[in-house]
Amino acid sequence: MDNRDKKILAELQGNGRLSITELAERVGLSVSPCHRRVRALEESGAIKGYTAKLDPTLIGFGFTAIVFVTIREGDKKAVAAFEQAIIGIPQIVQAQRLFGEPDFLLHVVSEDLPEYQKLYDEKLSAIPGVQRLISTIVMKNVVPERAYPVL
Repeated sequence: MDNRDKKILAELQGNGRLSITELAERVGLSVSPCHRRVRALEESGAIKGYTAKLDPTLIGFGFTAIVFVTIREGDKKAVAAFEQAIIGIPQIVQAQRLFGEPDFLLHVVSEDLPEYQKLYDEKLSAIPGVQRLISTIVMKNVVPERAYPVL
């Protein structure tokens, strides 16, 4: 990956809706070479896709919690079962497996606190193998979804 590719990635992180013509102008390439580079970046997996960034409060998710999860058994089967269970819960918008304790870090959204409590009681705490759940409420997003510093 050279500096032109990094410029392409930086521009697309800022605005994934740029046309190839606009992108080519911004990175100092003609349209055809720019298009080839974008296609190569997509095929390599460096670009995983294109999405719209949404404001959770404007679409009904005014409550965000971080949930630390410790599972009873750390064996391969228990970890796989937990991961499969959380994939099926759409309010979990990000999940990360961690080294040490806790085992997982979940980013969970809901309409409000009562809706989160229902999700917690009926789904999160009901996942087999969960030993402990610790929730903390997000007060404010200070650095939400920052672009990667590719340049």
